[in-house]
Amino acid sequence: MSLRLYKEPDLGEVEMVASWPGMGNVGVIAVDTLRGQVHAEELGEIEPYDLFFPRKAVIKAGILEELEFPVNKFYYRKLGDKGLILFLAEEQPAAAGRMYAEGAKGYQMANMVLDVAARFGCRRVYTSGAAIASSHHLQRPRVWAATSALGLNKEVRRYENTVLMSEIEGLEEQGNITGLNGLLLGLAKKRGLESICLMGEIPDYLSRAPFPYPRAAKSVLEVLSRLLGIEVDYDPLDRMAERIDEVVETLYDSLPPEVLERIEQRRTSLEGKGSGITDDDASWIREHVDDLFKKGHGSDERSS
Repeated sequence: MSLRLYKEPDLGEVEMVASWPGMGNVGVIAVDTLRGQVHAEELGEIEPYDLFFPRKAVIKAGILEELEFPVNKFYYRKLGDKGLILFLAEEQPAAAGRMYAEGAKGYQMANMVLDVAARFGCRRVYTSGAAIASSHHLQRPRVWAATSALGLNKEVRRYENTVLMSEIEGLEEQGNITGLNGLLLGLAKKRGLESICLMGEIPDYLSRAPFPYPRAAKSVLEVLSRLLGIEVDYDPLDRMAERIDEVVETLYDSLPPEVLERIEQRRTSLEGKGSGITDDDASWIREHVDDLFKKGHGSDERSS
């Protein structure tokens, strides 16, 4: 296992944003959109051979040509007197049947990402992902934030549509972030780097849906772009969201009437037009919707 850098650009004051697949691919969509908007160039990669199993063997004319592994690449862009490094991974190193990084391989990968941050003098590292919420798909997803310091909490609270994870009802000022999002946050703090994790809300009844959720990715990117001081064109995300909205509406209309009734009751409550539903009701909704996705499409990064 090794880290390969193709070049060593002078980037000035640097910040890093890291992402990998997760629920709704929220982080990957947000960061890949940012990569395209700033026209970031390839900087290097983490070789996958000791971290991942091959995805497939490529055969041509009956001869094995290569083994195909997940790609984990760094990108960079100099923006004025500041530099931006992006890390985009196609997978998290996880045990069989799981989606999120854990154990020694996850720890190794996170440290290799931070080795690059340290090499270029990054002052701050961002991660991004999804949060399962008792919300509704017609609402604008909020962004949950977790940081490594109280001063950073004050900073992220200044941004519209952002709420600290500790302020989410039901978490009782505590919570956990699974996979590389949480691991990188903790290791960055240990290594003296500022770190912020931004998580876009996905309604709990869509948490196992086998499609991306660009509405949450847009919310994350709106906050991230302001933190970085970068202007972003959101039209591509809006077009993606319109296509996914059609899929969501079809799924929603297929839910049993008793499930729809409780979800709509929640919606009116969130809009201040009615009484709320209990935690037992919320669990009941999740259990019944999960029946539609029994075949297995990942678990949560942060659930409430």
